[in-house]
Amino acid sequence: MQAGIAAALLPSARLVAAPTAANAIVLNDASRLNPTPVAKVAILSGRDEENLLASLRNELREAAKEGRPVAVGGARHSMGGQSLARGGTAVSLETSIVKPDVAANVYRVGAGARWREVLAALDPLQLSPAVMQSNNDFSIGGTLSVNAHGWPVPFGPFGTTVKSFRMLLADGELVTCSRDQNADLFSLAVGGYGLFGVIIDAELAAASNWSLRARPARLPSDEFTKAFIDAANQPLNAMLYGRLSVSRDNFLRDALMVAYRSDGFQPTVAKAGKPSAAYAYLSRNIFRAQTGSETGKKPRWLVETRLTATVSPSVTRNELLNHPVAEFADSNFRRTDILHEYFVPPERLEDFLAGCREIIPRHSQDLLSVTLRYVGGDESSVLAYAAGPRIAAVMLFVQPMTPEANQDMQAMTAKLIDHVLSLGGSFYLPYRLHATRAQVRRAYPRAEEFIAAKRRFDPNLLFRNTLWDRYFG
Repeated sequence: MQAGIAAALLPSARLVAAPTAANAIVLNDASRLNPTPVAKVAILSGRDEENLLASLRNELREAAKEGRPVAVGGARHSMGGQSLARGGTAVSLETSIVKPDVAANVYRVGAGARWREVLAALDPLQLSPAVMQSNNDFSIGGTLSVNAHGWPVPFGPFGTTVKSFRMLLADGELVTCSRDQNADLFSLAVGGYGLFGVIIDAELAAASNWSLRARPARLPSDEFTKAFIDAANQPLNAMLYGRLSVSRDNFLRDALMVAYRSDGFQPTVAKAGKPSAAYAYLSRNIFRAQTGSETGKKPRWLVETRLTATVSPSVTRNELLNHPVAEFADSNFRRTDILHEYFVPPERLEDFLAGCREIIPRHSQDLLSVTLRYVGGDESSVLAYAAGPRIAAVMLFVQPMTPEANQDMQAMTAKLIDHVLSLGGSFYLPYRLHATRAQVRRAYPRAEEFIAAKRRFDPNLLFRNTLWDRYFG
């Protein structure tokens, strides 16, 4: 939050006053490319649910009366303004309540809680989230709103592990959504980017916090798919990922697969710890040394294939999940990290990589890593990105903070999207809004159904963000 903004503390809400012309409130997201002036920021907190809901309803009424859009944000780690609305009210929840139910193997959690708080609550009970994002500093409401996926196997996206959630609609009604109750809203809000209401809390599936051992395998990319899908369907494998070399002389041809296999017991002592400061510092420096450096990419791949996957011979599921985004974040403010993510039918992965080998080198973007993950098919979301089992290719680029670099990124992204669509795949919406409307319709064939439902449940379009304005409005 910017300095100089007046704040008033209420019993269940911390509200930032509307700005004067000289004291504008400007929010941004993880890309740092979307400075957005907003009329008001409302950070709602407290354990008293009645006061929390009353404060939230007041914010919605005030915004509706003044004709302002409302956008809900958690960590705001999206990269295209999906949690921002120009001239609107930016709402965030700080509700870190976590209530595990060991007998039912579920837990109820406030939408504003961060995954590190969930891990801290579940770990002493030998439980773990069935699916969460790959970092611990995102919010549960944000994870549900983008229908994120993780790297536990053989799960589908996060929405497939959601039992139910409560959501506050534009008219102030609090509704419970599940596959049996308000099922239409359930399917719209899971992966609905906050466009149907404010998620209050959710009941989610838990898994056992097994002790695991890494089993790395290095192989050529054209042999990766079969080994990866086989590993995803082996019952003892709890976590799985792949990586690809990004060095010029072996670009996207050399692959590493790491399966974390249960060694048959659960830890008796809670230990959802983090890596040592020294290890995190060394890993980050090696990773960042490859920025703009072909000579840096080779030792980074050498370290990853020979060392990183075997540093911890035995590690718990929760330890693997308990990592913050900042662990590998760039400290150079003249450039920014940009994520892409493509969901590829497994049998077309090598075709996808062949196209990437042609497209990416023709542009000026610096590719730092490609992580491959398994995503099971999704029937939970209207805006589903995985119609069946998919291999997710998560690409991390580092981009200069210049208009020219942004234009080049947009041109490259358009080509990569066309390429994955031609193979029957799709792309993820929480990142830069560089796709065309036509590309979104091809990747998300139920988009028109989504738009019609939005106008039915929120006819005055109270909940809006730049994603809606760009693709659906």
